[in-house]
Amino acid sequence: MRRIIVLSMITLDGVMQAPGGPQEDTSGGFKYGGWTAPYGDELFGKIMEEELKPADYILGRKTFEIFSAYWPQHADFWPGINDGTKYVLSQTMERSDWKNTIFLKSLADIEKLKNSEGADIQVWGSSKLIQLLLKHDLVDELRIKIYPLILGEGKKLFENGAIPTAFTLTESHVTSKGVIITNYKRTGNDIKTGTVGA
Repeated sequence: MRRIIVLSMITLDGVMQAPGGPQEDTSGGFKYGGWTAPYGDELFGKIMEEELKPADYILGRKTFEIFSAYWPQHADFWPGINDGTKYVLSQTMERSDWKNTIFLKSLADIEKLKNSEGADIQVWGSSKLIQLLLKHDLVDELRIKIYPLILGEGKKLFENGAIPTAFTLTESHVTSKGVIITNYKRTGNDIKTGTVGA
């Protein structure tokens, strides 16, 4: 069985839209594209270098369209994205000139992929896809980078509908610019509750 790993950059209020640049995703009138740019440092760069190594990916259609228009020409920065297999969940797209691209039509296709043999599968961007995966308990690990700002609008990582799931923090760092980098591994659906002070 393959693990599905979600990698996301979010603000304190959970916004994940267009972290990389002003024109990355302006849907919904979003005007803060590129909000991660001022927060890079040496530690962040080292962690990103590790995460950008070749992998397989699941992407939503919108993220795939953004990526396929940009990354094939920027292999010097992220060679893994060109070499890895891109699985794209889309009801409308069936082909792409970007090498190593396979289109999936349904949640059942994702479940079949997850139950196959092979490398871990990373999810970048793709807010609606992530929410679908969380709703159906298909996320094994969350690698979240939390930035010290609030935007008040934009696509968010978490929405109502996710299956209650417990995670364990396996790694964390705080950069010199105040970005909290966390890795959480899924531990199950047993949500412990109690009364504080009892």
